[in-house]
Amino acid sequence: MRRRLINSTLAVVLVVIAVFGVSLVIVETRTIENSAQESVESEALRLVSIVDGRLIGGESVTPKVLSDQITTDRYARITVPGRPTLEIGDRPSGGVIVAEERGAQGVTVRVEESHSTVGREIGRTLLIILAVALLAIVAAVILAVRQAHRLVAPLTDLAETAERLGSGDPRPRHRRYGVPELDRVADVLDASAERIARMLTAERRLAADASHQLRTPLTALSMRLEEITLTDEPETVKEEATIALTQVERLTDVVQRLLTNSRDPRSGSAVAFDLDEVVKQQVEEWRPAYRGEGRAIVRSGKNGLRAVGTPGAVAQVLATLIENSLMHGGGTVALRTRVTGNQAVVEVSDDGPGVPPDLGARVFERTVSGRNSTGLGLAVARDLAEADGGRLELLQQQPPIFALFLSREADAAAVDEA
Repeated sequence: MRRRLINSTLAVVLVVIAVFGVSLVIVETRTIENSAQESVESEALRLVSIVDGRLIGGESVTPKVLSDQITTDRYARITVPGRPTLEIGDRPSGGVIVAEERGAQGVTVRVEESHSTVGREIGRTLLIILAVALLAIVAAVILAVRQAHRLVAPLTDLAETAERLGSGDPRPRHRRYGVPELDRVADVLDASAERIARMLTAERRLAADASHQLRTPLTALSMRLEEITLTDEPETVKEEATIALTQVERLTDVVQRLLTNSRDPRSGSAVAFDLDEVVKQQVEEWRPAYRGEGRAIVRSGKNGLRAVGTPGAVAQVLATLIENSLMHGGGTVALRTRVTGNQAVVEVSDDGPGVPPDLGARVFERTVSGRNSTGLGLAVARDLAEADGGRLELLQQQPPIFALFLSREADAAAVDEA
């Protein structure tokens, strides 16, 4: 492209020089020839006036007297009636420029100038025009190279940006080039890079959230299946199978919610539900796991609470808190329900070491963990709570107390206040 720009610019310059140069040569040639002709005629007329004046005054008319009155390289022949013809200078050969004038005393003056003098003047003019044309060509080449570099370098840079996008590097470069059209392309590429970066971030977040959120239901499901394999009592098998089916439904709900949140994190399916039922369900599901570790899980607090939210999401939040207490906590895990204002609260606490002092509220940030875990559990749990208008907070670090705040059902809240 650089070569094409340079060649096209040079072609335009050469055409302009050719058109205007030829026209200028023609005009200058004619001007020089006309000027030479007028100069010869003017000199012939001046000589006639001088000779007439000397004749009238009775002065002598000799070549010596008139030689100083004629321009060098010109020839003059003066004819005076009754006197010998006078010649001044050397008569030129070849082509000449001639001017002849007659005076009042019958004097005839003929002035000649060699055409080669005019040719030399034309040659000097042509050299000047050629020098100017060469300077114009050099200037055009320099400008064409600079302009080509100014256009080609940004295009090369934009091509590299597009290649980086294609290779999976969506970082915007925010480079501008001072050319509106190229800057527009750069704006579009940067906007595309930002969209691709957001999409990749969302996909990675979805994958991380899915791997973490699916782990808890799968763990609970595997515990129920282990219970089935360890018993021969039909009633126990039926009970455990029913619970396992419930876990499968929860697993399906988690997958559906993940897909929904990946499209629109603000979308929710909040409904009024029995909070006690969800808390009881979680306690029953995790009791075998705690029993296997020689620990206990209990529930207490206000009964008959109804809250507004997504039961599956609330169950997932509580499961995350319970699992964290199982993995990182100690002693008995307690789930306590209470009311504060128009909100229903579920507190999850244990007797373990709690949250390290240097973490504090940062424990809800992604990739932040004080126990060598993924650091996703509490972050995902907070996102789930906020999606339904609730919130998840750390009320106390040591011993740890986490609280899930949910809006209460309007009718139930009004009855309690009455």
